[in-house]
This record gives sequence, C-alpha cells and structure tokens, in this order.
Amino acid sequence: MNHLLKNLNPVQQAVVQVGTGPVLVLAGAGSGKTRVLTHRIVYLLAQKKFKPEEILAVTFTNKAAQEMKSRIRKLIGPDFGNLWVGTFHSIFARILRFEAHYLGYGRNYVIYDVDDQKRAIKNLMAQLHISNQNISVADIQRRISGLKNRMIDPKEFQDKAITETDKVAAEIYRHYAGILRSNNAMDFDDLIKKPVELFDTYPKILKKYQDRFKYILVDEYQDTNLAQNKLVLSLGRSSRNVFVVGDDDQSIYRWRGAEIKNILEFENQFPDCHIFRLEQNYRSTRTIVEAAYSVIKDNVIRKQKRLWTEREDGDKITLLVADDENAEARLVVDAIRSEILNKKLNFKDFVILYRTNAQSRALEDVLRRNAITYDIVGGFKFYERKEIKDFLAYLRVIANPNDGIALQRIINFPKRNIGSVTLQKLQQFADEHQVTLLDALGRAREIAAISKPMQNRILEVHQLFQKYIDLKDKLSVGELASILEKEIGFKETYKLEGTDEAFDRYDNIVELVSAITEFSKTRENPTLNAFLEEVSLVMDIDNWNDSSNAVTLMTVHSAKGLEFPVVFVTGLEEGLFPLLRNSDAPEDLEEERRLFYVAVTRAKEKVVLSWAKSRRQFLRNGQVKALSRFVKQIPKKYLEILDVSSRFQRGPSVTSDERWHSKRKIQPETQKMPAYEDFSQDMPAVYVGVYVRHPKFGTGIVLQIQGRGPEAKLTVFFNDIGEQKKLIFKYSHLEILS
Repeated sequence: MNHLLKNLNPVQQAVVQVGTGPVLVLAGAGSGKTRVLTHRIVYLLAQKKFKPEEILAVTFTNKAAQEMKSRIRKLIGPDFGNLWVGTFHSIFARILRFEAHYLGYGRNYVIYDVDDQKRAIKNLMAQLHISNQNISVADIQRRISGLKNRMIDPKEFQDKAITETDKVAAEIYRHYAGILRSNNAMDFDDLIKKPVELFDTYPKILKKYQDRFKYILVDEYQDTNLAQNKLVLSLGRSSRNVFVVGDDDQSIYRWRGAEIKNILEFENQFPDCHIFRLEQNYRSTRTIVEAAYSVIKDNVIRKQKRLWTEREDGDKITLLVADDENAEARLVVDAIRSEILNKKLNFKDFVILYRTNAQSRALEDVLRRNAITYDIVGGFKFYERKEIKDFLAYLRVIANPNDGIALQRIINFPKRNIGSVTLQKLQQFADEHQVTLLDALGRAREIAAISKPMQNRILEVHQLFQKYIDLKDKLSVGELASILEKEIGFKETYKLEGTDEAFDRYDNIVELVSAITEFSKTRENPTLNAFLEEVSLVMDIDNWNDSSNAVTLMTVHSAKGLEFPVVFVTGLEEGLFPLLRNSDAPEDLEEERRLFYVAVTRAKEKVVLSWAKSRRQFLRNGQVKALSRFVKQIPKKYLEILDVSSRFQRGPSVTSDERWHSKRKIQPETQKMPAYEDFSQDMPAVYVGVYVRHPKFGTGIVLQIQGRGPEAKLTVFFNDIGEQKKLIFKYSHLEILS
C-alpha cells in the first residue's frame, strides 16, 4: 500500500484513503486530479472494499477514459476485471444496449450524428412544408439538442410554445422524435436523456444498476448538465458512494448545457460529504499560476481556493501587440521560431489557442508560408468525410434495417439512376403501409407508379442489403467490410472519376476497411454494432495525434485537460475575448473569465498573449479594439510587452493604464498591412474567410470573391447543406457573422 501513496502529497493521500460515503474533490488546474482518481480506484480494489464490476468511473472524453485505464494498468497490471471506465455517452450507450427494449427500441439501434440529424430535420421540413427562410436546419438541430439536455420532451415544449418560431420548432421536434423511433435510432443527446427516462419509468431497472455500481466516480463534474447530474445522483442515491472531482473555475461549457451549480451545490445533495481542495499545481511556473489566479479570483460564483506551486518563477508572460490579425499571426510565428532557436523546443511543444474557429485562418496562412507543420483540432475529421459516411451508411443499414436515413443517403451511390422522385414514391409506400424504407424496396413490384426497369434496379439494391444482413452474423466485421467494399465497387467508381481527389477518397475507404479489420482483431466484442457505436462516439480531441511533431491549433474549449510547454492565447480584445455578443449578464462574463483561466493554465513553461488592435471579422466602422480586460487584471510584474503596432495611433494603448509599462518598444514594421474589401460605408466588411449566414442555406464561409462592390460574386461553402453556392452580394441576403 505504501507504494501507492508514496508519490502523493498529504492532501492527495487523504483523498485516496478517505472512507466510504460522498466525496467532493475541488481539483485546481494541474493539481494531479487524474492521479488521485486512478489511485483512489486502485486503493478501493486493494482494500477489497469493492469488486471491479461494482465500480463505475465516468469522464467526458475517450482520451481521458483511455488515460485513466492506462494508469490503472500501470498500478495493478493489465487485468482489472469488469471495471466500467468510460465517457457518459459510452457508458449509457452500453446500458441501453441491454435495456433499450423497455423504451421500445431494438438492441441494434444506431446513433445519429449531427449530419444524420440535420438530414432527418431537412426531410421533415420539406414534408411539413416549413420554409427555412425564418429558421434553419442547424438552428432546429441546436434547439432540439438544448431541449433534450434540459429533459424537455416534445409535448412539454409544444405546450409551452408561445412564439411562432417556437411552435414551428415544437412541431418539427415532435415529428423528429417519431422519425428516430421508426428508424430505431437515437441521437447523441438521447444517450443521456433515454437512460434518465428508463430509470424514472422502471424503478426495478434503476435498482439493478444501483446494486451493480456500488461506488461511482465522476471526473470533470463541473461539466455535467442537468440530465447527466440526474443520472449520477440516481445511481448513487442508494449507496451514497459518490466521489466527484472537478473545478468550478474550469466550468466553461454552459453554452452546451453544463450547470456549474451541480458542483457548487453538491453539498446540498449530500450534506455530510467529505470536501478536499487540491491546490498545489505541478504543471506551471509560479508566474503562470499567480497570473491565472489574479484573474480568476475576481469571479463571484466560485468555491474559495488558492492555487500555488513550488516551481520556480520562470519566464514572464509576453503580450504581443499588433495592428491586425495578419501582423498578429506573423508575431506568433516569429515567437515560435525564437523559442525553438533559443530553447531547443520542437513544434509539438506549442499550442495556439483562440476564442473562435474563424481566427485560425490568418494563423494558418502564416504557418503555411513559413513551412511550419500544424494540426487543427476540430477541423475536418476523418469520419465526417463524404466517402467515409457513405460506406458507414451501408454498414448502418446492414446493422439496423430500420435506418431509413442511412438508406436514403446511399440508395443512389454508386450511381444507379434512382432519383429523388423514385425515392419519394418508395418513402410514400413505406409510410402508407407502415413498413421500413428497406421493406419498401423489397416490395417495389407493388408500386405501379415506378417503371419495371426501375423496379428491377430497386430490387437489386434490396437483394444486396439482404445478402449482407444475412451474412453479418456469419462473418467478422472486418471480413464483412472487406467483401462489401469490393461488391459495392468503390474502387471502380472513383477510378472512373480519374481525379487525384477521387483517388484520395478511395484511399480513405481502404483506410476505413483497415480500421474495421483492426477493430475486429483487437476488441473484446468486435460486432458491427459495437464498431458503429465507437465511431459515433468519437470526439474532436480523440482525433488529435499528440505524438506528431506539429504546432497545435485549437479553440480554448478544445484545450481543457491538455498541457503544453508553450501556450499562445490569441485575440485578446474586448468583444472577442471576452466574447459577449448580446449580453452584459454577470454569469456570461464569469464564464469568459473561466475560459481565460483555462487557456493560461494549459502552459507549463511559457504563456504568450496577443492583441490585434484591428480584426477584420470583428471590425465595425473602423473602430479600434481595446485590450481585453482579463490581460489588464494581470499584475505588471508578471508581464513583458512587445508592441509593434503603428496604424492606430489614437487608439487604445498598452500604456494607457498606469499598471502597464512596455519593457520593449519595437519600431513599426515597414511593410503595408493588407486591407480588407469594404464594399461601402453602409455594408459590413466581406472577405475570403468570413463566416456568413443565409436565410435558406444556413451558415457558411466565403471562399472566393470576384469583382468589387455590391455586384461582387461570392463563392460560399454552406455547412448546413454541404454545398458551395455562387451568390451576387447585393441579392444574397447574407448576414456577416462575428
């Protein structure tokens, strides 16, 4: 037992050895919470207080879950029994595989991703003759997600709907729920909402899992939403062995439903809980820790705690001051090169953080020009590529023949000349006869409105799927994928296109089949459903390869839980960071302050902040952006300022506050800064890379501009429909997004 405790500080040891009952661990940034969690689990097993299968450990990312498992293996060996360690979504998806029939679902239900949800909603809006002029598919999808996170069902929302927009959204929500059920599908939010319904409706099922999980540990408790917290409390209410770890100062996901009150009010749920504060930071230098604390202490809604470290002072925090985002990007890259030269660092030692994804464009441009390798977390992911989603759609129909959304996607891929009109006739037949779309394909002869040659083609598609549905339990998932890929003819299809892009797509299909084969060889339960579930639960951060030698770019939200030797936090201007769109609410400002705290505490050795006095996507009427209030809260003794700005001499200055003194003033750059295209004084700035919203096509990004002024032709890629559109600016009805 001594070996388990010897590398822990006194507070950590006390946490690991605490008795049974509810426990709240307030774990500051870099205070070793993962170590404490894993040592606590191993301690419980070593004391033989609980069997492995009686312990449930829940976290928020697959990466964190894998890290937890890896550390447990190092402490007790590879075999730690049937210990349940996973994300909220993976744990409760697993439970639903056993219990979904109580809710009217089959065990082979599929999980719809955002793209599937949008496709279903788009189809519904067309069927219900609802125009997307006033409300977009993406807006509906986000609204439904928010409602599910708050445990609001379609009927409750419909009863409370007041505005016309709410009534339209409620109607779509009601039909959307029906579509999911008829397709034997759940979306990502259902993986949390449905277990709550299951436990509320069937007390015997709740008791079954209360009896099974006699000790529950939750990581990142400050990020739980209403439904997740209800699951934790429901499962732990009987045993009262609920061990939660989190940091209210790092609660940054309110926009997606996280409730900071869950961690703040844990004591109300369990008045006799043990409370521990992990305040010693092992990650960062004293300068970084003190600077971060000087900002976060101004929050009112927080548990009292004081982060400290035994590490040395280290480098001061550098503030880069530039004219615009292009100059800012050049300064950032120059600073990276300087750090590499002077401190023998590698590209992988750097992360560039930003408040919004739109900020990455200028940074990417300069990194590319300087031949610096970089990775973007949250960029275009492998499993979101069209060809990958097409192949997965075949597998989804084979796994779950009820999945009409997947079948619609690939009924005409590869090209079979089965058009949208024929598909509508098939869907109409399915609806009238209350059968699945796949069943309708098998009964094509009964649909007189479809020609005989077309009926033959449709029956061939049905036979293809029926063949693999029959084979799925006779072959490994790897064998099935390999044979299916050849029979569908992906290689021939892309070969006919003859473009480099087409060959790249086929290479991606080969990579996918290889991944499925690897899955079938390495997993304990390598079924087709298990593979599809694993793919559905992949997150942005799970795609990030932290071993590649590349500078990492990501939003601050994506960076939580990570650490890097050198951290750049860009865009520190009022209106951008803090990003307070239409609200002066104190809780919004406090969330932004927590976000800044998270950004700074990712750094081990060095923090570099940057302020662009002008930023095109946020510029209005030529005004200059003031320095973020968060930077001004950092005492001057922790800062050095590198100011190369020149264009706005009358604008805010880093020396305008008596606390600010520039250690080093650099002469302005001689090159002329590139100007943006401002079509007129009455129009917002439009340029390549700006994000826009169209009343019909939804949100998108400007890829190309031809011409000048109101007659300019814009090429815009719209995310909601997955297509490029060419628009004349003055007729486009585009809203420029900040």
